[in-house]
Amino acid sequence: MTDSGQPRIVIIGGGTGLPVLLRGLKKYPVDITAIVTVADDGGSSGRLRDELHILPPGDIRNVLAALSDVEPLIEEMFQHRFKTANELSGHSLGNLILAAMTSITGNFVHAIQEMSKVLNVRGKVLPAANQNVVLHAELEDGTVVSGESKIPFSGKRIKKVFLTPQDILPLPETIQAIQQADLIILGPGSLYTSILPNLLVPGIGKELCESNAKKIYICNLMTQAGETHGFTASDHVKAIYDHMECHFIDTILVHNEEIPHDIQLRYNEELANPVVYDVPELFNLGLEVVHGDIAIQENSAFRHDPKKVAEILYSLLLNETKKRFNS
Repeated sequence: MTDSGQPRIVIIGGGTGLPVLLRGLKKYPVDITAIVTVADDGGSSGRLRDELHILPPGDIRNVLAALSDVEPLIEEMFQHRFKTANELSGHSLGNLILAAMTSITGNFVHAIQEMSKVLNVRGKVLPAANQNVVLHAELEDGTVVSGESKIPFSGKRIKKVFLTPQDILPLPETIQAIQQADLIILGPGSLYTSILPNLLVPGIGKELCESNAKKIYICNLMTQAGETHGFTASDHVKAIYDHMECHFIDTILVHNEEIPHDIQLRYNEELANPVVYDVPELFNLGLEVVHGDIAIQENSAFRHDPKKVAEILYSLLLNETKKRFNS
């Protein structure tokens, strides 16, 4: 709990799933810390990372926008992506601002802190590490693919992922946030390229194993070609455990309603299918299974409903804090 009595939530992830979740949770009286992957090397983030030798800003930018409390036009401007025929093409304004702020402050974490003030961010946003890292995937045939953006296109099943360099240091603020958390949430997001890169930072995985906070994994709605093709819900959890020194997840949140046929057909084109939540196997892993109709259709996409997911998470958090108080 904070001094004001608000429970502390740490959310770990990246990609498009994390901002969706944060937009729902920020409406509740909770203290939020988002720990965001820094392994991205594609698109605008990858170009800025290579040209300016800064951490990739894209995932951080999306999280800042999700937690911001500013006029919609300001957020739209921050997220604006240039469509030109010159070197600006593909860059978002927010990425460029974070790059400029890093140059001004001399530190990417300081740049995030200053932008958080400008955008009136409700919570704290922290990179998993304050240095560039490279994500590698060892495939089942023994070959290694290097680079987060290349991994999903290998066409082969992933055996494990790992980071370089080996001497990566977690931020002290990140470790402190995990130690003080009342609730820790993983996902939703790409398993091997958004979730695991955070857990592989030395120190973060160790703190998760030692933390007494309740730990919840929000399972993806659909499998992902090149990462989790054919995975059940328990396969997702087992893949996380294969990279960790402990079994640390207490609860898994899954969608239990049938996904509309037209949505399934569209995702079939991406070689993606609904994730089967195999309850007996999840029970065998010692997990509490929480399920509900937690998805929403947005145009042709099928995503977690930020309101419904946040409502469930806040209810679980209240139950957890009551248990601690009564004990």
